[in-house]
Amino acid sequence: MTEARGGTVISGLSDPSVELFDQRICRLGEGVFWHPLRQQLFWFDILGRKMHSKRNGKPITWMFDEHVSAAGWIDHDTLLIASESRLFTFDPDSGARRDVVPLEADNPVTRSNDGRADPYGGFWIGTMGKKAENGAGAIYRYHDGTLRQIFADLTIPNAICFSPDGAWAYYTDTLTQIIHKQALDDHGWPQGPVQVFADLREDGLFPDGAVVDADGHLWNAQWGASRVARYTPDGRFQTAVVFPASQISCPAFGGSGLDRLFATSAADGLPQDASAHGKTYDVQTAVRGQEEHQVHL
Repeated sequence: MTEARGGTVISGLSDPSVELFDQRICRLGEGVFWHPLRQQLFWFDILGRKMHSKRNGKPITWMFDEHVSAAGWIDHDTLLIASESRLFTFDPDSGARRDVVPLEADNPVTRSNDGRADPYGGFWIGTMGKKAENGAGAIYRYHDGTLRQIFADLTIPNAICFSPDGAWAYYTDTLTQIIHKQALDDHGWPQGPVQVFADLREDGLFPDGAVVDADGHLWNAQWGASRVARYTPDGRFQTAVVFPASQISCPAFGGSGLDRLFATSAADGLPQDASAHGKTYDVQTAVRGQEEHQVHL
């Protein structure tokens, strides 16, 4: 028996119900999300400048000329994708794209990182230094045709997700080891002070991407810990799913019942013979996730 940090006890190196969803190796897997209309999973390899998917069991990859990291769905045929210099629409069937708004386009130091659509039709996206330069990043919200900076002076913004009632946003600056929560107003903009949701410093954990299930529990990928941990709405650790890859980077709920938990991972910085790393995994859960919110342009 192996005691995972945070209090749960799990046998072996990984949960026996964890399955390999896709064997393609991502240098830095991120931005995984389930398109509810297409019933299709999308995810990114940021350092590989790729977006991956599967259709009818067949792998699909799109290549881009700069880093891409996260997306939301606008309609059946259109995604909003965040790259290192802009937000743009993309048709995964035709490849057609249209620039929507620049994103730190005048700053060659930074690229986009974690992002997710909010319950109000907005899209939140974090930026960070390409070499994780201290304080070079920020979090923005695109809403009603405007891109506005919400938080500044971040190093590795991650864990952007939202409570089912739209009252709270969550985020982290990974190196701080603290997941924050932020109250939202009736239009989805931050109101009031930032609060601590979960302090992971004592457990030595580094929060990466996150998603909130339909019951309001937050599932957080924890970099270097081989796991996605579930926290109650008041920030208490509950349980964790352990994966074969150490650098688990981003979770998402999907499948026809929204009850499968998908997780990306990263191979960057690890030995090339570490074959479990950088792949994408999934596991059947006993809970239901939220449907990914629609982006309104």
